[in-house]
Amino acid sequence: MHAYRSHTCADLRADHVGENIRLSGWVHRVRDHGGLLFIDLRDHYGVTQIMCDPDSPVFSEVEKVRSEWVIRIDGNVKARDPELVNSKIPTGEVEVFIRDMEVLGAAEELPLPVFGDVEYPEETRLKYRFLDLRRESLHENIILRSKVISSIRSRMVDLGFMEFQTPILTASSPEGARDFLVPSRLHPGKMYALPQAPQQFKQLIMVAGFDRYFQIAPCFRDEDPRADRSPGEFYQLDVEMSFVEQEDVFQAIEPLMRGVFEEFGGGRPVTPEFPRIPYREAMLKYGSDKPDLRNPIEMQIVSDHFAGSGFKIFASMLEKPGNQIRAIPAPKGGSRKFCDRMNSWAQKEGLPGMGYIFWRETDGAMEAAGPLAKNIGPERTEAIRQQLGLGVGDAAYFLGGEPGRARVEIGNALDLTAKDRFDFCWIVDFPMYEQDPDSGEMDFSHNPFSMPQGGLEALQNEDPLDVLGYQYDIVCNGVELSSGAIRNHQPEIMYAAFEKVGHSKEFVDENFGGMLDAFKFGAPPHGGIAPGIDRMVMLLADAENIREVIMFPMNQRAEDLMMGAPSVPTNEQLRDLGLRVIPQE
Repeated sequence: MHAYRSHTCADLRADHVGENIRLSGWVHRVRDHGGLLFIDLRDHYGVTQIMCDPDSPVFSEVEKVRSEWVIRIDGNVKARDPELVNSKIPTGEVEVFIRDMEVLGAAEELPLPVFGDVEYPEETRLKYRFLDLRRESLHENIILRSKVISSIRSRMVDLGFMEFQTPILTASSPEGARDFLVPSRLHPGKMYALPQAPQQFKQLIMVAGFDRYFQIAPCFRDEDPRADRSPGEFYQLDVEMSFVEQEDVFQAIEPLMRGVFEEFGGGRPVTPEFPRIPYREAMLKYGSDKPDLRNPIEMQIVSDHFAGSGFKIFASMLEKPGNQIRAIPAPKGGSRKFCDRMNSWAQKEGLPGMGYIFWRETDGAMEAAGPLAKNIGPERTEAIRQQLGLGVGDAAYFLGGEPGRARVEIGNALDLTAKDRFDFCWIVDFPMYEQDPDSGEMDFSHNPFSMPQGGLEALQNEDPLDVLGYQYDIVCNGVELSSGAIRNHQPEIMYAAFEKVGHSKEFVDENFGGMLDAFKFGAPPHGGIAPGIDRMVMLLADAENIREVIMFPMNQRAEDLMMGAPSVPTNEQLRDLGLRVIPQE
């Protein structure tokens, strides 16, 4: 027999009854039933109940065992009484009577509980992550992550993609965040940069003559953390294709995303065909470029009904070019109580409040109520109601600026947002540029390496703010899962694109010379995308925080509490690198 186990803790079934077996694992739980000891023994695969009574030759040793000790037991498989069968676990028809036991690793008192998935302070959980990972829910999340990655890799190969690895120690690349820099010992004073993404390398792979590339790629960005973003390091499915248009990328990646979510989504419906929503339409209807389509509310522009009206706040706002008033229809939200609730929510969000109109029945007739209704009068109020298709018991809320958060809040508060499904869409036609409202300076709104729609002619003849890019995102349930683009592979268009944001030809040559040099030697049209692995698993696992699907994450301050990173370098390390730390004042 093997030194540690003949079976795993998930293997034993009724047809093993009578066999002598060996198991090893962690003591998950100990129960003393009046001299009869029951132990749930756990390993990576599952749980088996083992038991011991005073007739066992090792009863006195088993009595000493505590939670999370690692033990090896030999014993006989016995059938449980029918009324004692545990249908919640695969091994629930049997138990093992202990004949022999060896303590492989005793455990001190635990700094956090493992059994029962009890809530515990995150700092403690991260410091003792190796214990935290023993918790059932977290263990299952990490297994799910592994299975998702395996499925993605298999699906990509089946689609004709080849996996290539790109460098980790490289040069800085403009991906929109701060770089992590690595000092060079061989070249004092110079730094490598960890890749924010393999962007330039995967484009160069296309230039090199390969056709379909993918990589489960680590990316490093020194940016502030949030619930759906891991500080420092994350993983994405990096994809690039040659001789493709935008639709070719969609046709390759959409079935992959749909297939993965159908495979691991636990039977939850997945959008059969992802709708294509232009960026400006998304901002108009949903107030966001990552809309949650489970929420059926679509906003509408109602500026005409407030222009020159008695509601001076909106009327004066509309006198300035570019301002709009949007209405958020709220079916069944037409009560004074709910209107007050939304007004309070707006104030908590730092807004002055939220205008509203609600419709009720008074003396057998429909009546518009609320301060706004009185200010703008019955004709304008009725026009708004008809435009929005509302009736008795409904309401409409009004905001200038960006009302996307209010749409989400209303959808959730009225229970309009569907649960237990995955609603996908493509967001397309992103503007190439955006303008700083204060300085008036132009900047790229998305990826600077994207091909502008209309090419060089559009850049030369159109208002920069009207130029759209072949840029696209995949969004699911209000979470951006990926960004991608058809790349700008023509040097003259690259120079023209950067010129619009004030960068000279010399700047482009200096910062992106490697890629531009490559483009001068025969570059194919190419494009790609990079879905975020962590965010995909986060959605599939119903996790609220991305740290719940990462094996060893950092905390909110980008610290690894378990390994003690970042750490202070030794003087010897600094001398090797030709560096000196200047104390902060």
